[in-house]
Amino acid sequence: MKRTIKKVAVLGSGVMGSRIACHFAGVGVQTLLLDMVPKGMEESTKPAERNKLVNDTLAAAIKSNPSPVYTKDVVKKITTGNFTDNMKDIAGCDWIIEVVVERLDIKQLIFEQVEKYRKPGTLITSNTSGIPINMMAEGRSDDFKKHFCGTHFFNPPRYLRLLEIIPTKYTDPAIVDFLMNYGDLILGKTTVLCKDTPAFIANRVGVFGMMAIMNIMDKMKLTVDEIDALTGPVFGRPKSATFRTGDVVGLDTLVKVAKGVADNCPDDEAKEIFTIPAWLQKMIDNNWLGDKTGQGFFKKTKGGGGEKEILTLNLQTMEYGPRVKPKFASIDAAKPIDDLKTRVKMLFSGNDKAGEFYKSFHYALFSYISHRIPEISDELYRVDDAMMAGFGWEIGAFETWDVLGVAKQTEALKAAGYTVAPWVDEMIAKGHTSFYKVENGKRLCYSPLTGTYVSTVGDESAFIVMKNFENQTIWKNAACRTYHLGDDVIGLEWYTKMNSIGAEVLEGLNKSIALAEEKYKGLVVANDGAQFSAGANVGMIFMFAVEQEYDELDMAIRLFQNSTMRLRYSSVPVVVAPHGLTLGGGCEINLHADKCCPAAETYIGLVELGVGLIPGGGGTKEFVLRAADEMHEDEPETITLKNRFLNIATAKVATSAQEGFQIGVFRKGLDEVVMNQGRRIAEAKRSVIELFDSGYVTPVQRTDIKVLGRSALGALFAGINGMQTAGYATSHDGVVAKKLAYVMCGGDLSEPSFVSEQYLLDLEREAFLSLCGEKKTLERIQSVLKGGKPVRN
Repeated sequence: MKRTIKKVAVLGSGVMGSRIACHFAGVGVQTLLLDMVPKGMEESTKPAERNKLVNDTLAAAIKSNPSPVYTKDVVKKITTGNFTDNMKDIAGCDWIIEVVVERLDIKQLIFEQVEKYRKPGTLITSNTSGIPINMMAEGRSDDFKKHFCGTHFFNPPRYLRLLEIIPTKYTDPAIVDFLMNYGDLILGKTTVLCKDTPAFIANRVGVFGMMAIMNIMDKMKLTVDEIDALTGPVFGRPKSATFRTGDVVGLDTLVKVAKGVADNCPDDEAKEIFTIPAWLQKMIDNNWLGDKTGQGFFKKTKGGGGEKEILTLNLQTMEYGPRVKPKFASIDAAKPIDDLKTRVKMLFSGNDKAGEFYKSFHYALFSYISHRIPEISDELYRVDDAMMAGFGWEIGAFETWDVLGVAKQTEALKAAGYTVAPWVDEMIAKGHTSFYKVENGKRLCYSPLTGTYVSTVGDESAFIVMKNFENQTIWKNAACRTYHLGDDVIGLEWYTKMNSIGAEVLEGLNKSIALAEEKYKGLVVANDGAQFSAGANVGMIFMFAVEQEYDELDMAIRLFQNSTMRLRYSSVPVVVAPHGLTLGGGCEINLHADKCCPAAETYIGLVELGVGLIPGGGGTKEFVLRAADEMHEDEPETITLKNRFLNIATAKVATSAQEGFQIGVFRKGLDEVVMNQGRRIAEAKRSVIELFDSGYVTPVQRTDIKVLGRSALGALFAGINGMQTAGYATSHDGVVAKKLAYVMCGGDLSEPSFVSEQYLLDLEREAFLSLCGEKKTLERIQSVLKGGKPVRN
């Protein structure tokens, strides 16, 4: 039987429940969100009063930052109600998700009600993070048990990709397969199959890591600020590092998980690590639980001048004081290194206190994860998947062990007094030097169960990682590579800082198109970095402008324009698969593709106005073209143009790929959102093949673009003047916006006219060049290069 999910019920509307409901609504599923009737409202007959709890928590979730929804309009897919009046409505749902308080007795009461109303065959899952799933299944009907398992979302569900699937001994394997696939394809999750062990996988390893760090911190007499400096982005961890993560999660939650492991894992060889330090227990006693109580390891306050200030807790005195920026020689030396694996090696080998910390922590971590196989998972890659998707690690623990050398670090940790599980010694004895390896573009992982290497994904063709194709490199320069991705499709990846676009990247783009036209079906443009592209290399623009090398600058702009037009009018299909930040020039590359396959978490827009410029790589031209195509006889033409103008003039960035459609960057009916970021490159490859096989024809350059001339120009100028008068725009904002308006109206034409793309590109380039000669534009660019944010002048 083919199972579909048309409607879900989420039982419990707290922080997790309301956000899970938002995520389902965000992917297009009708959602029923239920919670208790508030105390004191039991006798009321008014739905607004009886549903006040659920409505208030949902409203708070929708207003929260970052937003739990891709676009605000999806909220209408959520219907609210209460357990007393609306539990019967779950009969119309295909999946029921329990997200009530972490008490077995309360969950059992909810499940008794679910049994009364659910239709046979309906999925039932629990979002518990600590109660054994098998225990919750006891006493339920056979049909309930067959369709029941754990589905542990991580908060916030939209942004943290992990979804742990925990079957019971009763769960139908077909249900497990369905949830693994649905979570992957529809919810965009990294679905990880877990055993029903305390804290499952991510929290078991993640909380061990946090507790081990606390233990080492005490021994080495390190501070909170020092630990967060050591365990943040420099080592491939999130900005929240260790203690900021603790404050966000809640220290009561952290302690509860730690105690749960200590109490329920008597055979855990490292269970003493889960002992709560005295200072942490004192924080719990003081109700210093983190963000939820206003203070934890950090405390927000106001300085003497009223400015916001963040204080750090001194664990020796238990008093808050100003943050102190840590200094470690090895971190200072490693920070300029872009490649994470190279940086990790350098940090680990440091001879200072930082190097000592990394060794102490990773010896403990490597030992611990080796002993958890097969207790928490039969396959070790699931541990890495869980830590990357749930805790935001850029590389997993076993992969880090690979980077540092499996045999070398095994010997070192043994010398330090730690042990490894026997299977690690057996693997090394067989001559295997790493847990992971790549063969023919496929990533394989060592399996202790079989003693062989197995695939890390179910459907290998659906997940493409560019770096796995290094052996299929067909061209490269210092900034990018072109790979043969198989099936006569090639892929271009660049790896500059923030994946910015300069001359070498544009050389790679042009060369890749030429190669594709020569003997391949088409080209995919994508990368494996944290961001698709932060835009053009503004450092190069600044250098040319300051030195008044306007001929060089003109050539650079022409190169960018010619490259995007080359992409647009290639004789083979070019499909772009963006993700993360896709700004400025990165956005312009997407605007000129035959098709885009953006990850849902794609933040895209033309942001050049912020640095005193206009989009100069064809972005302005493309927005004019699209505005002309969108004009309707039944509405004023200036309305459509104005909307496009404002998107650029306000440097609008879509906060999701779905919002990218609303601001006109992506095209309805053509571009396609890929919920699971790991699938976007494979989807782009499939699209290239589909376009080629359907008889791809090179588009014809446009000469019929309607521009409105003076009539629209006057209206836009009036609007700009009004913004300046009201104080919403600075004088230089006005200068830049008027240049943009001039280009988007086709110049100072006496009447509406039809022009070519090249005409608009010439106007765009001229305006860009003239703004590069403006002192205030250079001040803005310089401020970005120095501090990351443009000055408002």
